[in-house]
Amino acid sequence: MTAEPLLPEPGDVLLLRGLSEQQRFGARLAAALPPGSVLFLEGELGAGKTSLTQGLVAALGFTDTVTSPTYALMNAYPTPAGQVLHVDAYRVRDVNELYEMDLDDLIERSRLSVIEWGEGLYADYPAAPILLLEHLDGAPDVRRVTRRR
Repeated sequence: MTAEPLLPEPGDVLLLRGLSEQQRFGARLAAALPPGSVLFLEGELGAGKTSLTQGLVAALGFTDTVTSPTYALMNAYPTPAGQVLHVDAYRVRDVNELYEMDLDDLIERSRLSVIEWGEGLYADYPAAPILLLEHLDGAPDVRRVTRRR
C-alpha cells in the first residue's frame, strides 16, 4: 500500500514494514506538517509511536537520541527548524496537569508537537490529525497506520 506523506483522508491505511519504514514515514510527515502543527499518535505499547517520532525529529535536524517521554511526560527537542515537543499523556489522569506544565505555551513555541495518548486533548486541537498505530497479527515487524481524523 502507498499513501501521500500525510494520509490524505480519515480512514486511510498505510502498512509500515520495520523500524526504518516507520522512521521514513515520520520524516515524510515532518515535511508535510506545517509549522505549529499538533499530531496525535495512538496505539498500544510498542506499536511504533516513538519510532515514528524519531523519524519526525531526525528529519527536522535533531541528531541526538529521541526517547519516549513516558516518565518525564514531555521532552522538547531543539532542531534547526524549531523545537519539537513530544508529549506522552498515558500516565496523566487529568489533562489539566499538562496545562499546568505550560502545554499551551510549549505548543505555541514549537515547530511541531507530537502527543501520544492524547485523547483528552482532541477537542482542544480539532484540526490535529490523529494516527492510530497497530501491530498486525502474524507479522511482528509490520505496523498498520490508520488516520482517524
